[in-house]
Amino acid sequence: MKYTTSITNIVNEHEFIRGYALEELIKNHSFVETIFLILRGQLPTEKETKMLNALFTAAIDHGPGTASGQVVRITASAKNNLHTSLAAGILAMGERHGGAIEGAAKFFQFHVGEEHVAGLVKTFKQEKIRIPGYGHAVLKVDHRSKALFDMAREVGFFGKHCEFALAVHDALNEQSSKPLPINIDGSMAAILSDMGFDWQIMKGLFIIARVPGLVAHIYEEMTNDAGLRRLDQGEIEYVGR
Repeated sequence: MKYTTSITNIVNEHEFIRGYALEELIKNHSFVETIFLILRGQLPTEKETKMLNALFTAAIDHGPGTASGQVVRITASAKNNLHTSLAAGILAMGERHGGAIEGAAKFFQFHVGEEHVAGLVKTFKQEKIRIPGYGHAVLKVDHRSKALFDMAREVGFFGKHCEFALAVHDALNEQSSKPLPINIDGSMAAILSDMGFDWQIMKGLFIIARVPGLVAHIYEEMTNDAGLRRLDQGEIEYVGR
């Protein structure tokens, strides 16, 4: 079996990441810079580092009520080890949680040149196709997104995808009976698109950001050791014969 890769090379007892000696990266570059390097093949500029750091910070956790947050705690409460619980949480990420960033980025990147945004949104609504990156189960306004867009404007990554994402937001809310904020998936997708990231890698970036939060929930569950978590019988309604 042979792999062809331009990512990592181990030669003469030294490791190189995208052509940079790992010892140099350890001494001179941050984790965020090295993540950018391994994904994009080059070290980031100061502005790219600042923006990516803000994006990772914004998505670090959203409480134990999320699908992945619940799953890691339930799995840990069953006395599974940390990496098993973490894997379970990552596997809980789908189109409605954690994976929406991928769908949003694909939508932005495929439709960013659309001149008639309201008409596009209307078509999707008529065909009952949900546009990912908008709406939230708890929040009417997602202040994480506002902070990220402010940062994007400050460092120069508020481009055509961000503008398009906000235009879609306005059109959606004009046509919707309930508030549909642009959520963390939508804002991250738009900004990362303006930074040049392909939509196919977006879910990976969200996972990178969320893993520390999930690890914290797992560790808290393990150390509190409150016992096996399960639904109360009062929350289960039997509807069979």
